[in-house]
Amino acid sequence: MFNFFSKKNKITDISWLGIDMHSHILPGIDDGSPDVATSLRFVKALEDLGFDQLIATPHIFKELYPNTKLSIDQARFALQLAMDQAKVSLKLDSGAEYMIDQDFDLEAEMCPIQQKFLLIEMSYLNESPNISQRVFDVEIKGYRPILAHPERYTFYFKDRTRLNRFKDKGCLLQLNLLSIVGYYGKEVKQFAEYLLKENMYDLAGTDLHHDKHLNTLTEAVQSGKLYDLLGHYPFKNKELFGQDMTQTI
Repeated sequence: MFNFFSKKNKITDISWLGIDMHSHILPGIDDGSPDVATSLRFVKALEDLGFDQLIATPHIFKELYPNTKLSIDQARFALQLAMDQAKVSLKLDSGAEYMIDQDFDLEAEMCPIQQKFLLIEMSYLNESPNISQRVFDVEIKGYRPILAHPERYTFYFKDRTRLNRFKDKGCLLQLNLLSIVGYYGKEVKQFAEYLLKENMYDLAGTDLHHDKHLNTLTEAVQSGKLYDLLGHYPFKNKELFGQDMTQTI
């Protein structure tokens, strides 16, 4: 006799995460979406996957993407207008992803996520000089730092415990969803698995830049693979960035 309960139901959307807090979907201001039409297509696709809120985080990296609060606001308003015209109800917010280098300037007008959190990154090849002091400086300014995709920093591969410094200083860690499905390579995937096992991550994001990212993400979500890998991990996206957020951590 066939057992109707023998096959586990697959979770083929991403509503369990709900909020994407790292993406490059604003039009024409970094290495992500080149125009409004592409941005709108990305937004619709992410909504179809089950996201109900997106936080766009374009690069602020003086050498390549010298964005400002004004340029980011203008790009977000352009995308929001297109979303309104297309009757897309998904909530759109913005912040920025700051490269921590010699040009990082906390005295400039900042683009925090929801006025509280600052998403930061480093070069993938070398740790930023004085990174511990930089994290402390961010906190002194009243922001909670979030280190983007720590699993992708090659200089931590052989000394994984160095990331404990960030946690000890109150820095949150954000996983790139595509890391866990092997998109960035075997070593990145293994490092992500280790950090998950050690409960080091606080948040997860798509880090969506282009169609290859979107296609890989879509396959991972709709196959049920992403939920199987991550769906039971206690990410804090909804807790920290939900529309009804009333407290900080």
